[in-house]
Amino acid sequence: MTQPTGPLKGLRVFDLTRVLAGPTCVQMLADLGADVIKIERPGAGDDTRGFAPPVMPGTKESAYFVGVNRNKQSVTLDISKTEGQALAMRLIAQSDILVENFKVGALAKYGLGYEQLHAQFPGLIYCSITGFGQTGPYAPRPGYDSLIQAMGGVMSLTGEPDGLPQKVGVPVGDLFAGLYGCIGVLAALRHRELTGQGQQVDIGMLDTSIAWLANQGMNYLATGENPPRLGNQHPNIVPYQVFPTADGYMVLSIANDPTFRRFCNEFGLEHLLADERFATNAARVQNRQLVTDTLTPVLQQHPTAWWIDRLEALKVGCGPINTLKQVFSDPQAQARGVVVEMAHSAVEGGGTVRTIANPVRLSETPADYRLAPPTLGEHTDAVLHDRLGLGHAEIAELRAKGII
Repeated sequence: MTQPTGPLKGLRVFDLTRVLAGPTCVQMLADLGADVIKIERPGAGDDTRGFAPPVMPGTKESAYFVGVNRNKQSVTLDISKTEGQALAMRLIAQSDILVENFKVGALAKYGLGYEQLHAQFPGLIYCSITGFGQTGPYAPRPGYDSLIQAMGGVMSLTGEPDGLPQKVGVPVGDLFAGLYGCIGVLAALRHRELTGQGQQVDIGMLDTSIAWLANQGMNYLATGENPPRLGNQHPNIVPYQVFPTADGYMVLSIANDPTFRRFCNEFGLEHLLADERFATNAARVQNRQLVTDTLTPVLQQHPTAWWIDRLEALKVGCGPINTLKQVFSDPQAQARGVVVEMAHSAVEGGGTVRTIANPVRLSETPADYRLAPPTLGEHTDAVLHDRLGLGHAEIAELRAKGII
């Protein structure tokens, strides 16, 4: 196996996560060089192995699983059995970080709860990612992305004013929880470096979803009023929204008054600057429908490409509304290397799978793409032999018992 080269090189992670929030956290750590052992259920594995179609071309591996599980070694281990728990404890004893997203209290019945492990391994950093965190009346509840988007408020803000509340088109509740979990782990590592003491990182998806309400959350705290759904418009800036063009749609993002003046002066709209309803952003917010109705026929006079060429020359924010095909073929995305091809053992006849690159660009210690997302149990024998010193006969016996 290629050795890690990132800034977290030398750190070992015991990964008890599945689906998305936990695996997102751990993949970030793995991309930065951590040595990860992903524990999966014998015969079944991570739930997302079954989230198909689609599968990656030439394999039976689900695209969902492949997206968040690179740079991990897959070990199948039944932690519900005593022998499985004993093996887990031996691997945890060698680990710096444990990440899990079981229901609150579920791991304690296997002797793998935070308090139990902290007593034995006081330097262990133990990250728990759940729907509602470790405390509070909702702590025992399961958490799912759509549920968290609903309870966390973002669905009340998303959608057309006269339409249904809408969830975001990707599972942002899971993704943000995973990223906040990674930030917490990195902070805990720094604390351990200074004190030698580990700790629990307690991530609740509802907490993180409230945290990223950002300006809308603050708008509520400032006014006590529930922000309305505005479709593709911005609550604090106008015009900053989708407009139809002669051949489709585009986003126009005019973030301040000097930019609005440049826009008006360039496209024969100088008269709007003398109208107090258009003169300032605050006035435009108060008269957003008038602004929208006034600018819509203007934008419809020309195709999207025409507008983008001229608006970019004016340094006015704008952009097309790309399909994913257009996203991945965009010259900027290609120049930044947003897709990484990795050799994968499951590709029939040999070959690669494509994954989305890590967006954290470090000048001295870049993301490390050393291990393709593993097949189920791909590294079980190697880990048990190399890490724990088990012989082939012992491993075969464990497999016969269903422990691995």
